[in-house]
Amino acid sequence: MIDSRALREQALALDADYVGVADLAPAWRFVEKQGGKVVAQFPRAISVGLVMPLAIVDRLYLQEDRAVLLAYRGHCYDVLNARLDQIASRLASSLRHMGYRAFPVRASGRPLTNLEGLQGAFSHKLAAHLAGLGWIGKSCLLVTPEVGPRVRWASILTDAPLPAGQPLAERCGDCAACVAICPVQAFTGRNFVAEESREARFDAHRCNNYLRQRKEEMGIRVCGLCVYECPHGKKSKVEEV
Repeated sequence: MIDSRALREQALALDADYVGVADLAPAWRFVEKQGGKVVAQFPRAISVGLVMPLAIVDRLYLQEDRAVLLAYRGHCYDVLNARLDQIASRLASSLRHMGYRAFPVRASGRPLTNLEGLQGAFSHKLAAHLAGLGWIGKSCLLVTPEVGPRVRWASILTDAPLPAGQPLAERCGDCAACVAICPVQAFTGRNFVAEESREARFDAHRCNNYLRQRKEEMGIRVCGLCVYECPHGKKSKVEEV
């Protein structure tokens, strides 16, 4: 029998801030539609997350300050994504040594087969939600109780018989701060419903076109206002080193 506690302790020792296990069975059809049969063959996903530097996110209201945008892109995406990929790779190796199959999914990057939908091969936020680490908000981001959406995620798909967490109920209520602050009104304001397509809540192409515009204007594809504005992130008491 696999020692799930040891695996969790390994993830935390590798500096993961969040770690949980998702039972993918309830979302099997969605997983297969997005990533195909190769991805959908795995019954579990280990979700790992790293909290963004909160002081950087707190300055994202300065959208015309290129130094702020560069810090956000560099530390909250590039650096954290690389760290997450390393954690996922290490955990996948440990599972392989235990005799289980493991498929680490990169923290960021879309496969060529899914560029039209602007989606990756697997939804990290879905895994984190099913693992009980947060809920999917009106911004279509994974919102944690502790720091809101200020977390980057990676996943390890596996057939290891790990005990899974339970999804958290949505806690956004009537709040629509992320909807209101979006510069291009990319969000409809609808709460997450598993049976609905993402398009019912979020126009990914409108968001992507705005990021292209930001690239032309500021030289960098960055916005992040929905991450910045979420009250669950703003009320965070997490201390930074």
